[in-house]
Amino acid sequence: MTENDEFKIYRGYDYKISDHITIHQATLNEICDFGEQDYYNMLYNLTATPQTMKVQLWDMGVDYTKISAWQLFYGMLFKLFPKDKTSILFGNLDFQRFEVIQRKSDDSFFLYQKVETHSGIDEIVIDEFTYNIITDYLRQAHYIEKDERVPANETTKMVLIEDAREDQEMNRNKKYHSRLKNLVSAMINCEGFKYSHSQVWDMKINAFMDSVRRISKIKNANLLLQSGYSGFGVNLKEINKKQLDWTGELD
Repeated sequence: MTENDEFKIYRGYDYKISDHITIHQATLNEICDFGEQDYYNMLYNLTATPQTMKVQLWDMGVDYTKISAWQLFYGMLFKLFPKDKTSILFGNLDFQRFEVIQRKSDDSFFLYQKVETHSGIDEIVIDEFTYNIITDYLRQAHYIEKDERVPANETTKMVLIEDAREDQEMNRNKKYHSRLKNLVSAMINCEGFKYSHSQVWDMKINAFMDSVRRISKIKNANLLLQSGYSGFGVNLKEINKKQLDWTGELD
């Protein structure tokens, strides 16, 4: 098992972590058929950090600054995912069949289950390292930022918890709106995008999200250059060169 290869993620390869753990990178068509809301709810829960669940943890008597994302996952989250909710990403892997085991050698925890194969019984293990590989891949593939912000003091911590609670209450009864529909609509009507409405559905999610950001970066660079060279706009000497390099890294 190696660290995630961003070039292979962009190409859309399925990522084999072990004999029984392979992450499938879905196409827009697969996400649409699976259900976009269910897909992203599952995805954001799989990649959750204590910071993204600060209110729920606080109400359970857990200080979100005192636990890690791995502790959150093996202590609470992994049992929330029935196989039919994760099959689009993990195929037949059943998270709910894992048990939490503690190593005697170093007191660390890992997830463990036995599975029957044609050759006998195999063991599946997810430890902290494997968990980080999985969640890093999912974040990279979907452009999800990892929230690990730590408040400077107790007062700030309580303010952040209450702010998050207010946001939660405001969004509680809001109707779900597709996050992909407007992006697909914008891209197929953009002169820089090479896929038609009938073709875009076969795109892997990472390549599509990359295109959204890349075309935005190209347009922004062109606007800055046009403005700078016009003699009446921005001073290109004052512009960060990264903003002008449309082949550079995406934010």
